[in-house]
Amino acid sequence: MPPKLTVGRLIERLAAPLQLEHFTATGGLQREVGNPDVSSPGLAIAGYVKRFPAERLQVLGETEVTYLKSLDQETRRAHLAAFFSFPIPCVFITKNQEPTSDLLELATEAGIAVIRTRLKTNEFYTRLKPWLEDEFAPSVNLHGSLADVFGVGLLFVGSSGIGKSECVLDLVERGHRLVADDLVIVKRRLGDVLIGRGHELQRHHMEIRGVGLVDIPSIFGIRAVRQQKRIEVVVELQAWDGQSSVDRTGLDTELKSILDVEIPKVRVPLNPGKNITVIAEVIAMNHLLKYSGIDPAERFNERLTRHMARQSDVRRYLLEDDE
Repeated sequence: MPPKLTVGRLIERLAAPLQLEHFTATGGLQREVGNPDVSSPGLAIAGYVKRFPAERLQVLGETEVTYLKSLDQETRRAHLAAFFSFPIPCVFITKNQEPTSDLLELATEAGIAVIRTRLKTNEFYTRLKPWLEDEFAPSVNLHGSLADVFGVGLLFVGSSGIGKSECVLDLVERGHRLVADDLVIVKRRLGDVLIGRGHELQRHHMEIRGVGLVDIPSIFGIRAVRQQKRIEVVVELQAWDGQSSVDRTGLDTELKSILDVEIPKVRVPLNPGKNITVIAEVIAMNHLLKYSGIDPAERFNERLTRHMARQSDVRRYLLEDDE
């Protein structure tokens, strides 16, 4: 399992892009961020805390800070004491505003980090929320190879040594792009979108049996790789045994469930002489055709059905014509 997201790790990862400054006296770096949601405290800083979503990251914009400064010290302190009595992960202050001394004092007593950013509130939300959504997205590690073929993400799976890496290497040589080899980290985004990427340490390296590790961008150039890609088709490579049933028409679409998202799956039996690279390209182009509303298998089936119907009508006519 990935390490839990703490306030300290969040600051470490986002200090530069979000221009963060931690008021170190407030501490709170070990607090866990357990929710991808970010919100303004709203009425909570006005004293009404019955429906306060304390599990979220809290953002104080110019409106909230100005409101707090407009209050007399006793009222402000009472409202802030109620606010910081909740287990808030941390508090952000936007537009480089100066917090009141009692806000910092009460946050320090509660052990809740106060973090300031130079960004405007809307820009801060825009940058932070996608990062949090990716951080909290459901994920799974899969054994396989992921390639971008004609813009289609093909995930090659199969038993160890079946030839997944060699197939993707051949695709890269033909101008397609490697995303990840051996270990593919898959995350579910936007409900039903599966995004695959490689591990940070082994990204864009491939292990070819008999050769060893291959640095793809160094050999084929930086355009031969991608950082991440949506997975659209699973290609399962299987050893040919002559007994297994194989789809001959493409009418029966098989699906593969990954993180509760079903995507098309194509089984490709391997035997000597089969050009799996060209087959992979055809799988990608066929997927693009289906995506544009054209299903070659369905079209052929309809044409065959119409032809059989016409032939049946001719035979019925000849049988009924007894002149």
